[in-house]
Amino acid sequence: MATDTTKLTMAQALNRALRDAMAEDDTVYVFGEDVGPLGGVFRITDGLTAEFGEDRCFDTPLAEAGIAGLAVGMAMNGMRPVIEMQFDAFAYPAFEQIVSHVAKLRNRTRGRVAMPIVIRVPYAGGIGGVEHHCDSSEAYYAHTPGLKVVTPATPVDAYHLLRDAIASDDPVVFMEPKKLYWAKEEFDPAASRPGIGTAVVCRPGTDATLIAYGPSVPTALEAAEAAAQEGRSLQVVDVRSLVPFDDETVCAAVRSTGRAVVIAEASGFASVASEIAARVTERCFHSLAAPVRRVTGFDIPFPPPKLERHQLPSVDRVLDAVDDLQWEDDQ
Repeated sequence: MATDTTKLTMAQALNRALRDAMAEDDTVYVFGEDVGPLGGVFRITDGLTAEFGEDRCFDTPLAEAGIAGLAVGMAMNGMRPVIEMQFDAFAYPAFEQIVSHVAKLRNRTRGRVAMPIVIRVPYAGGIGGVEHHCDSSEAYYAHTPGLKVVTPATPVDAYHLLRDAIASDDPVVFMEPKKLYWAKEEFDPAASRPGIGTAVVCRPGTDATLIAYGPSVPTALEAAEAAAQEGRSLQVVDVRSLVPFDDETVCAAVRSTGRAVVIAEASGFASVASEIAARVTERCFHSLAAPVRRVTGFDIPFPPPKLERHQLPSVDRVLDAVDDLQWEDDQ
């Protein structure tokens, strides 16, 4: 029996997830800067205002703290708001609301008040943007108890993870890799995918494990392909969910190879990559043939577009890290 498959970009998959959620549940509302008739700067909300009306998908003032505060009030009254922070660094004015209220209200009320809020954050580089448009801000949210933090690397995961996020009674920060908005793959609406809190092995390998998430997953896959041409077998794990983190899948993958490299665009100091490396080291110490390496952005503000390629993890930097995994010990 033929399946109903079509190719979708990540942007189209996110749009479809929002549309399907709004059609199935009239308590789902979408709002933010320019998300209404314009459809957002990346057109993720294209057509939603026309289909569901200005009451369900609407523009807000340029006031991120107000957007988040409005979402808190709506969630307290039984609605499921999905808000968009237009760019990663634009979300910082809302940070106090997110940390002090969004993340804490369910715990503060001993579960009596749910916070089913999804905060969509287009993030990371790779689009030639200037500062305030290419931050990798995931560590701020991952460090905040009470928030779930997820980031898809494929259109299929984008659809299913966003649907799961909207259905969650806990707040979810949904980090969308901007440079992957136009990545395209086959999409089968009937297919299932692991939910929030689950990592996946997206390429098998036996010599070392590359651990990546969001925009770094394609880089890891490209590095694994390049290594294969040189006779080295690299496994690739897509973390998908930063909080909750899937220690079981990630650590099983590392134990199977004995070597690991963590890849992320964010600056390396006090980062999600640091946490992943620490967790893997603690749980897999006796299986490791070499220290866990990290390939990250440098500890600097995001550079101008012409220097971006030096800041972002590259295939060459990943392969250099793999080469440093004490292969001589096996001789």
